[in-house]
Amino acid sequence: MEAALEQARLGLAAGEVPIGAVLVIDGCIVARAFNKPIGSSDPTAHAEILVLRKAAQAAGNYRLTDAEVYVTLEPCLMCVGALVHARVRAVIYGATEPKTGALASTLRALDTPGLNHRFAVTGGVLDEEARELIQRFFLEKRTGTSGAPVTEGGGSGL
Repeated sequence: MEAALEQARLGLAAGEVPIGAVLVIDGCIVARAFNKPIGSSDPTAHAEILVLRKAAQAAGNYRLTDAEVYVTLEPCLMCVGALVHARVRAVIYGATEPKTGALASTLRALDTPGLNHRFAVTGGVLDEEARELIQRFFLEKRTGTSGAPVTEGGGSGL
């Protein structure tokens, strides 16, 4: 999750919503990505989608059955769909997403009848750090300011 948080920090520095993801196979990071919808003008350029694309290209196969995806924020419905199609083994996320989270918060997409694949889900891993990045991004958008450098831990209290 630390590597995913580093990706999220890169996203924050790039002016993107700070969500990062890494895809791991056999304990090794195969792909890294952060959100890029703003800079790429691509609504599908979420960190999870980008990390799946990179890993599938590296593997030469869209099925990533041995993969674990670490992402700093609970995935949305689009991303859960892509993770299902990629046949990942597990998704580990940081902060819950009360507005669009599709694994536990708003929807439980894996409970949808007819899915041909489900994966293990673990939430709340380094959630304070992930939440602080998101809160900082939106606070800066609201106030038009840039705060102090992001550090490990210590949520903003918003």
